[in-house]
Amino acid sequence: MVKTLMNSIYEFFVKRRLDQMQPFIDHPVEVQNRLMLDLVYTARDTQIGRKYGFREIKKYEDFASRLPLCKYEDLCPSIERMRRGEADVLWPGKVRWFAKSSATTNAKSKYIPITESCLDKCHYKAGKDMFAIYAHNHPDTKFFAGKNLRLGGSYRLYDYGTLYGDVSSILVEHLPLWAEWRGTPSKKVVLMSDWESKLKAIVLEVVKQDVRSLVGVPSWMLVLLSKVMETSQKKYIDEVWPNLEVFFHGGVSFKPYIEQYKNIFRKDINYYDTYNASEGFFAIQDQKHSKELLLLLNHGIFYEFIPMEELDSEFPPVLPIEKAQLNLNYAMVISTNTGLWRYIIGDTVKFTHLLPYRIIISGRTKHFINTFGEELIVENADEALSKACKGTDSIVREYTAGPIYMTERSSGAHEWIIEFEKIPTDMSVFCDILDSTLQSLNSDYEVKRYNNMILLPPMIRIARKGLFYDWFKSCCKLGGQNKVPRLANDRTYLDILLQMNQNVFL
Repeated sequence: MVKTLMNSIYEFFVKRRLDQMQPFIDHPVEVQNRLMLDLVYTARDTQIGRKYGFREIKKYEDFASRLPLCKYEDLCPSIERMRRGEADVLWPGKVRWFAKSSATTNAKSKYIPITESCLDKCHYKAGKDMFAIYAHNHPDTKFFAGKNLRLGGSYRLYDYGTLYGDVSSILVEHLPLWAEWRGTPSKKVVLMSDWESKLKAIVLEVVKQDVRSLVGVPSWMLVLLSKVMETSQKKYIDEVWPNLEVFFHGGVSFKPYIEQYKNIFRKDINYYDTYNASEGFFAIQDQKHSKELLLLLNHGIFYEFIPMEELDSEFPPVLPIEKAQLNLNYAMVISTNTGLWRYIIGDTVKFTHLLPYRIIISGRTKHFINTFGEELIVENADEALSKACKGTDSIVREYTAGPIYMTERSSGAHEWIIEFEKIPTDMSVFCDILDSTLQSLNSDYEVKRYNNMILLPPMIRIARKGLFYDWFKSCCKLGGQNKVPRLANDRTYLDILLQMNQNVFL
């Protein structure tokens, strides 16, 4: 009787969520335009609303002509006032919570406002849709009957009474009771600040539970699962949790991790991709056998798109969703219920399907490495190399860097191929300065380097003289504006260059 009642409740939940998603699938443009007007109407009396005349905005053309495009650096002064307790700046009222992220051009960290509207109408709403889509695609699922294992960071108090931390910690702190009841580990454990202590506490709490689903970033989840197997003295995770059936993952590309996950299971489980960030929950995998992501159009976020080749032009064309085309690379622009207005988030996407709108994440607007969630950008790399050169009396001619993927026996790392004009006096010192400077510049890289849990120290290979010139020549890219790809999120460039090099390893 109880089991039948529970099944009926979940069936009702799934149908209700799917019914509520249908309008933006059937009428995406109308839903997006209505959402845009709702956002500007809500913020009409804020400082930014008065500055740009939100009350006079009646259609998309008004919105696009009045509000400028912006990056985090443009919003930073307003967000800092919000962090100090000032009300009605970018969004109505005072904002108490801020998600800390990193890898902006001119700052070690950025702080994204998290409003109640964002939690309820974006993150949690999308989370419920994620579970409903999975249950619809797998009608025989029993994951509702067990625990959902989630990972989260921690948060801390700012001097002015506001709080900041990893977005996952904010989500855990505000979880509704029904979600907290289904989740594990407990809120007290998942919000612990020290990772090593937290890892031990999580394992002790979850190893005996009936875990049926996982939610988290692949790199950190892999560390936890390895610890669970070690503690339980099991070779496979499904020996510990025989009912585990799905991993909802996001934050970084899953491609480098898929084989490692397959190696720790005796059976096949389901992997569902998500596209969520501090700025919002954008898209969900909605098909069983396709990694394309359904763009969520009624979750507090209004979308615009800039053709990637036009991004750096003085007046780039900005397109509403109805003008997007298939298979083109777009920089994504968002306006949200957190007070981010025409914000160039830094991600690039391609549309794989129209009606419904599905996307894949194609990269970042700049060269970067984000294989492990470290979000390392070129500006970080350039500054760190400059300091390493000064500290070792050396000169870098050319360089590129990319990931060394994690294995069951080893953490990942960054591999650097550097062609020196002047070799460092001490290569170990050069590597140490490079590593420590990157940690000082980038908080996400710093976290991943903690105790070598996710990232080992940088691995440097010295390029022979003329290596990069020869590479350009082999690609028929000599001269012009061709540039060395400084950072890459895969090993395409690294492996080619290593084959051409003398394989000098330090």
